[in-house]
Amino acid sequence: MLDYPALAALAAVVREGSFDRAALALHVTPSAVSQRIRQLEERMGCALVVRDQPCRATDTGRRLCQHLDRVRLLEQELQGALPALAPQGIARVALPVAVNADSLATWFAPTLAAFAAEAHVLVDVAVDDQDHTAHWLRSGTVLAAVTGSARPPTGCNSRPLGAMRYLAVASPAFIARHFAAGVGAGSLARAPSLVFNNKDELQARWARRICHRHVELPRHTLPSPQAFVTAALAGMGWGLQPQALIAAHLRSGSLKALVPDTPLDVPLHWQHARAASALLDGLSRQVLAAAARALLPL
Repeated sequence: MLDYPALAALAAVVREGSFDRAALALHVTPSAVSQRIRQLEERMGCALVVRDQPCRATDTGRRLCQHLDRVRLLEQELQGALPALAPQGIARVALPVAVNADSLATWFAPTLAAFAAEAHVLVDVAVDDQDHTAHWLRSGTVLAAVTGSARPPTGCNSRPLGAMRYLAVASPAFIARHFAAGVGAGSLARAPSLVFNNKDELQARWARRICHRHVELPRHTLPSPQAFVTAALAGMGWGLQPQALIAAHLRSGSLKALVPDTPLDVPLHWQHARAASALLDGLSRQVLAAAARALLPL
């Protein structure tokens, strides 16, 4: 049998990023957390935590954390079926998921909020580029993810959600200043673009499609969908914006497409661990239903 108090200490250190904060969360001393993890590492025969700032799990540590997440979901489901197991009421369990920022800012957050309002969960959301959220699932850090990958990691299922449509837009003044002679490789190489972070390849992909070759784009980095829109409205740069997020600005004319009728559609998929959990199944049903309403069919 696994030592579940030790697993809980491991998960707390990984979640909180340090032994001290994990101890506060578990209402024990840091030495108790350290001892539990050391004993678990001795039993497993390998390191489970990289003692860094912040602390992070090794590959084996992540698999154990994911196992604990699954067990907690199953225990909560059992408590619901057998109330005598939970005389103080059903405890909320952590449900870690990963999602791209644009989905979170548009259709995913309301779905997650509606689910969390009814289920006994504490949602832990990790935000990353849609081409990288699958890594969070593969590593065991989360139990489910909105991802751009159709192929699921081992032990997971994958369902298509639909495509999110992006438009390359800027303010009319920005277009007049930087693209008066048209949009091409030369003008794109000079006009500042907007990117979410160094993983964001949407602007480069759109430019390659328009110019039929790679264009090195000057860029501002803004890790927020809302800041992306604000920056574009203020004339800071051009960028690929989710159509759903800028629909009102397109109607008012405060944002315009750089090249009409050149959308970039990004396929999205819902991947989740094959855990026999009614909670995870319920979240999956709500996510698939919301995506059907919000996204374009693949």
